[in-house]
Amino acid sequence: MTKLIRLIDKTSFVFGVIAGAMMLIGVLLVLTEIIVRAIFNSTLYITEEYTAYIMVAITFLGLSYTLKEKGHIRMVFLHKFIKGKARNYLDLYAFIVGFIAFSLITITTTNFFLDSLITGSRSMQISKTYLAIPQSLMPLGSFLVSLQLAAEVLKTIIRIQKGEMPEDETNSQELGR
Repeated sequence: MTKLIRLIDKTSFVFGVIAGAMMLIGVLLVLTEIIVRAIFNSTLYITEEYTAYIMVAITFLGLSYTLKEKGHIRMVFLHKFIKGKARNYLDLYAFIVGFIAFSLITITTTNFFLDSLITGSRSMQISKTYLAIPQSLMPLGSFLVSLQLAAEVLKTIIRIQKGEMPEDETNSQELGR
């Protein structure tokens, strides 16, 4: 079980790095557009459309890594009142609910992607981009979050079995998490 958890954590890390690379690509695309407009008084025509696709990619591909690193906005007010083993069970409940929610999101985004794939939808912009390509990242990212949530469920179950207490939230509150 620990090998599976490590594999999911590594996969989340890899896609977090990919999301970071996509962010750099988006910045380079916008900078190129600025330079082309300023120097050549022209445009690339695709900057607005492709930066929107890149933002979706960054969001969906970075979700699992952010979850793994506990970087999402967290509601920790219950953690102030619930201590010890009960906090493990609260975390377990939250991860299971998150897993169910993202499993449904994965199904929905997969259907959205398959619809574009079957119909051959293209963007209305000048690029006429085959929409299944950028839309494929939504079910992939949702599936990765579902996997990471499953790993968090397993980690919490292991903590409960070992009788370990969950980590203290005070430090993460100081960091604004």
